[in-house]
Order: sequence, then structure tokens, then C-alpha cells
Amino acid sequence: MSTVTMQSPATAHRHFLSGTTASYSLSRLNSTRPIRTPFSVRMSLREDAPSIAVVGVTGAVGQEFLSVLSDRSFPYRSIKMLASKRSAGKKYTFEDNEYVVEELTADSFKDVDIALFSAGGSISKEYGPIAVHSGTVVVDNSSAFRMDAGVPLVIPEVNADAMAHVKLGTGKGALIANPNCSTIICLMAATPLHRRAKVLRMVVSTYQAASGAGAAAMEELELQTREVLEGKRPTCNIFKQQYAFNLFSHNAPVLPNGYNEEEMKLVKETRKIWNDKDVKVTATCIRVPVMRAHAESVNLQFASPLDENEARDILKKAPGVVVVDDRAGNRFPTPLEVSNKDDVAVGRIRQDESQDGNHGLDIFVCGDQIRKGAALNAVQIAEMLL
Repeated sequence: MSTVTMQSPATAHRHFLSGTTASYSLSRLNSTRPIRTPFSVRMSLREDAPSIAVVGVTGAVGQEFLSVLSDRSFPYRSIKMLASKRSAGKKYTFEDNEYVVEELTADSFKDVDIALFSAGGSISKEYGPIAVHSGTVVVDNSSAFRMDAGVPLVIPEVNADAMAHVKLGTGKGALIANPNCSTIICLMAATPLHRRAKVLRMVVSTYQAASGAGAAAMEELELQTREVLEGKRPTCNIFKQQYAFNLFSHNAPVLPNGYNEEEMKLVKETRKIWNDKDVKVTATCIRVPVMRAHAESVNLQFASPLDENEARDILKKAPGVVVVDDRAGNRFPTPLEVSNKDDVAVGRIRQDESQDGNHGLDIFVCGDQIRKGAALNAVQIAEMLL
């Protein structure tokens, strides 16, 4: 069967990016996603596989769910595409079969084994428990349940054991939370080093892409770029200020402590995922005019000495991580090069000169926000249930 390409804002931007002159010389990044030929045979649709529902299928992450499921040949016996009443009736072709988007209702989860949610926190809070009551395992991409004590918050490469008690086929539903995109990208790089030398303190500065605010924000960035170049006043519907050729503090609400919600997600989620309430984390989150991949500067303070060469070797062996650290060529990770890639790229690996005795490192991390920062991580969680 041939692979079907769905033209959504997310995938359209992916094609735009893949047509640029930027390229990878690294085989791991080149081989991250399977190459499909027009004659590839798909074994994904089969009777002995779980039934799936995608909630929020028309959004950027919802569309990426479909892309990742297809790329990874995730087995399923049926798939429901669910969205708001406004989107009901839309048609999508997925792996050579046409599907009609259904309105999300309380009855949507009958006989559904796994539901991938990315429709916003309010929808998750309303329908997530309903799905669980129906016996469905929910993998939720919103922040609705992340900090609930009984809900695993999972990055498969980092803390897979947190969801070891969740099983398919028992008739018992469950909730599993996908961490925030910036947390996932950060901890993919920081965790292997944490396991070796124990992180005492982590300082993170993020440079976050439009995709984190959804498909409409991606479209507005593209529109604003054209408008500014043509000398027009930029359209500011998603963000209340010019985004093209500009950057600003993350648009999440600012809390009484002066941090915004995005920054506090990094703080709280890191402690939960690492099961370490004492680790010190501080963050500054910035929105930058990049389409779909986040970048993060991460400073680490360790309990035990760790030199940069050993750190580099650790990261080279870490699953889901690729090292791009060419000092001579001044080549390091960029958001453009990791866009539509599964691996998180790490570079600028260097000793922190402000700390004595090799107790500190600086690293620079880039990862695709829609993919590993959202859809891929959720599908990897679902794979662990098989």
C-alpha cells in the first residue's frame, strides 16, 4: 500500500522544511523515520491489535499522531478520529482507508483500547475520566493530569517503570500523562547525565517554536513574515504582539511568583519524572519565530564530578539522542535540522567554568516540539502497552 500524505498545517510546514538546503550528515538523524516506497506493505491494520481513538485529530498534534502511528507501523484493528462538533464530518485518508471525523461524545470510547488525547486541558478533564471508566487507557498530551499523584508522567527513555502497572486487555482503564514538550526535550538530554552524576541544580532557558501554540500560531507566523516583508501591519490574532522577526517571553500566564506557567511546568514535572523532590530547577521560557522545533540552553550542577568527554560519550549512547558537537566547524544543533526528526540533538557540551572540580556542564538541546515533544512520545507510551 502507498503512504498517504495528509495536508494539514503541521504537515505542510514539514514539507516546506524538508525542502530547504539544510541537511544532515549524521546517519542516525537521516534514518530516524522509515522510508516508505509506493509498494510498501502495511501490516498495521490487523484483527489481533488494539482499537485506537485519536481525540483532537484535526489539530497539529492530532495530525502528527496519525503520521507517527503510520511511520512506526503501530498495530491497530480500528481507529476512530474524534474532534469537536465543528470538525465532525471532515474526511481523512489514513493508510489507504478513508475515515470520517466523528464528534467527541461520552459514548465515543466504547470498545476503544487506547485513546490519544490532544484537544486541550478542558476536553481532557471532561472526557479523560469518561474514557477510563469505559476501560480505555488514555495517553493525554495536555497538562490536565500531569501533576496528579496517581497519574504516571512518562518519557519512555527516562522513566518507563512509572507506567509498569498499566496493562491492556484487563478491562481496566487508566490515565497516563505526556509531559510538557520543553520538559521532554530537556530531560532526554539531562537524564543520562543525571544517572551518572546526579543533578543537584538545573538552569534552563528555552527558545520555543510556534508549533507549541498550535497550527494557527504556525500559520500566523508565516502570514506575519510575509506581511512584514511587504511593509504591512502584521496580523496579531494568536499572540498580541508581532512574532515575525521578534521574540518575547512565553505567552503562558504569569504567576504570583513571577514565573510563567510554562516555566513552572519544567520545574514541577522534572521533580516528578525524576522522583526527586529536592532537585533545584529554574527556567526562563521564550517564544522565538521558529516553526516547529524547540531549543534549550541547559546548565547542570552535579553531586559527583563529570567531565565533558565522559558526558559526550554518555550522550552518544543514550537512546533517542544524537550528539552534534563540532567545535572546529562551529556546527551544533539547530531547530531547522531537527524539525520532523525523532531524535533530540545535543551539542555545545562544555565544562561550566563557574563551578569547581568538574561539577558543572553546559549543553544545548534541540528537539521537534510536535514530534518527540508531543506525538512521538505519546505513541511510544502506547507502544509500551502492547
